[in-house]
Amino acid sequence: MIEAGSWPAEEALAALLARAVEASFAEGRLEAVEGSELSVVFTDDAHIRELNDAWRQKDKATNVLSFPGSPPGRGRFGPMLGDVVVAVETVRNEADAEGISFDDHLTHLLVHGLLHLFGHDHIEDVEAERMEALETAILGRLGIADPYAERAP
Repeated sequence: MIEAGSWPAEEALAALLARAVEASFAEGRLEAVEGSELSVVFTDDAHIRELNDAWRQKDKATNVLSFPGSPPGRGRFGPMLGDVVVAVETVRNEADAEGISFDDHLTHLLVHGLLHLFGHDHIEDVEAERMEALETAILGRLGIADPYAERAP
């Protein structure tokens, strides 16, 4: 759902999301209950800032938030996988700062958000390394460069 912000056309977002989800399930060996649903909200910095403050006590905009629909530690997730919320201004600013395409950065954030719904996290260094490696493999499947690799200035 496009809630707010200057996003590309809904059809383009749906296609990008479908590719990200398909690659995540295949490369990440994610399992969900048959007929599971995923909610993705494309919004702006103002709304994601409110959500970030309400749920994480961080009064600032962020690129992506995930709200799992299943408790962690289950083998199969669903039927409601959860919600992924993405903010357009932050995605654009980060993509510009990194010198990468908006679509590639958005795809990375959708993969990142989806992995959170399946219990992946990056709080501890070991978890972060595992999650980053999985994200890199998923994005590689889509022909997107490693987002964690050092870039030339």
